[in-house]
Amino acid sequence: MPAIYDHHHTVRSDEIDFLGHANNLCYMAWMQDAALAHSDAQGWPTSRYQELGAVWVVRRHEVDYLRPALVGDALVIRTWVVAIGRLDSVRGYRILRAADGALLVEGETRWIWVDTATGRPRRVPPEVVQAFPRSTPD
Repeated sequence: MPAIYDHHHTVRSDEIDFLGHANNLCYMAWMQDAALAHSDAQGWPTSRYQELGAVWVVRRHEVDYLRPALVGDALVIRTWVVAIGRLDSVRGYRILRAADGALLVEGETRWIWVDTATGRPRRVPPEVVQAFPRSTPD
């Protein structure tokens, strides 16, 4: 089970904006896709969270756009769990261009563990905490 997870994506033409590079919203979607794929790899698909009656919900995204992604670029969306608290988790991201390793984006998301019945935060269960070793990419 990888503490640091690499998710792969190739930029499609429908993700390009009027400036000729990937739209900013696409980067956030790719980060979310990587987080879900990492969770699956750790044995926690969405269905397993639903069985617990709680899911991760985004509280805050922080994204630094450093270089553009262009149509056809093969990307590596690298993600890892920085910290898990009583009610929340912080996940880090780096988006790299696979061809040359150029860093395109750095980001971080704060996720809140939310009860699906009430919509309110609740304590992250120990089995979820244990499934995600904390890490940094360096």
